Amino acid sequence: MHPSQTTTATAHSLGGSRWNTFPTTGTMTARQFFAGAEPLLQGVIDDNALREADGDVLEAQIRATLALGTRETSLPLAIGPDSTSATRELGAQAWTIGREIASWSVSALRRLLSDPVPLPAGPLVVRSHCYGHLLTHPATDLLMGSRGGPVTIQLYNEWIHQMVLLRDSLLPFTNWQDVPLRVTPTGLRAVEQDRDRFLTELLVRRIRHTSIVDFARHVVTGGSGPAGYGFDHDGGTVLPAVLDGEPLTAPRHLLTWRPSASSEGTVTYVAEAADYYTEPRTPAADLPPAAGAEGRATGRVVTGPAVDGTRTARIEVTLGDTTAHADLGQALRGHRFARPAPGPGTTAAGAARTAGLRSVLGAPGLVWTQDDDVTLDATGQDGLVALALLGRLYPENVFLRSAGQRPGTAAGGDGPGRVVVDLP
Repeated sequence: MHPSQTTTATAHSLGGSRWNTFPTTGTMTARQFFAGAEPLLQGVIDDNALREADGDVLEAQIRATLALGTRETSLPLAIGPDSTSATRELGAQAWTIGREIASWSVSALRRLLSDPVPLPAGPLVVRSHCYGHLLTHPATDLLMGSRGGPVTIQLYNEWIHQMVLLRDSLLPFTNWQDVPLRVTPTGLRAVEQDRDRFLTELLVRRIRHTSIVDFARHVVTGGSGPAGYGFDHDGGTVLPAVLDGEPLTAPRHLLTWRPSASSEGTVTYVAEAADYYTEPRTPAADLPPAAGAEGRATGRVVTGPAVDGTRTARIEVTLGDTTAHADLGQALRGHRFARPAPGPGTTAAGAARTAGLRSVLGAPGLVWTQDDDVTLDATGQDGLVALALLGRLYPENVFLRSAGQRPGTAAGGDGPGRVVVDLP
């Protein structure tokens, strides 16, 4: 229920220490949560007797808090040429989501100044601890000056902290506006400790995919579980975004929420092999060379049964009268590890071998090469088939190359033993 729909004083009325009408436990989209937190802004306006001109100060404040690289930033994430792909992807998410929430905030401020949200139980007085969010100098003067004071700054601290939690909770998701966030009467504060662990790993080391998934699971379900590459939860599935895109251009680390009427409870997707390094390997030199076009294959994801809170899944590939499988977890691992081939001008040391789609998908274990470069042609295949191919390759020194790069170019890299997958 939107706070403006509350018109009578009840146990759920806004006022005093109650700043929302959130259920004991429920789910909300980002937009719904933002609307539910608007009374905090209204409390700031009412307690501080804000005028229209004051809105510019608070607008600059929220933009500075949610931006990257400012003095007031709530996420000191530096992105440069040496940043990992995960850092770049999550940084781009922070920039995009932060700008959108700031835009919502500006619109809400302007609207609440002229069309207030009713607070039936009286003025808000919320105790909010200091979370270290720096204020701009004009915002400090406004909120703690002659017209401000302890109540005003507490209300604003709580609102801005909730907005930061909202932005950070959504970082793992490509379709972040659709994600069902787990919300309690304290808003998103229940995710604080999990957010801190997630951001600490992001800021101080190379973040693991399992950590991104675990944080996403806390955001959606409120709990943790086995380490995995995705999960089912009541009403939906969270899996890597590449399943809806092309391996060459899709994010390597982000997740997508997909509604699913068949999902019940919480089940984690785990790879069939926890350690790919110990898996048997087939040298590419033992495979027959590609013999012309093999035709177009079709791929689909087949999930296994849930056992003790986990399940595996495979990509089933049909090529003519042949069916082959690749573990989905290994395929996604291969996509994360694969690197884009450099641009024209890089040449290979000697001619590369070729291998056919059918022979790679049917080979025992993982296909690899130690000496000669190997090229695989997946230009006529869809994203799932190409992903299955990555799931059958030993995931080191694998490069993805687009059709426009193929003439006169090769994978590059440090020495021999490269596998190049040509994609549309």
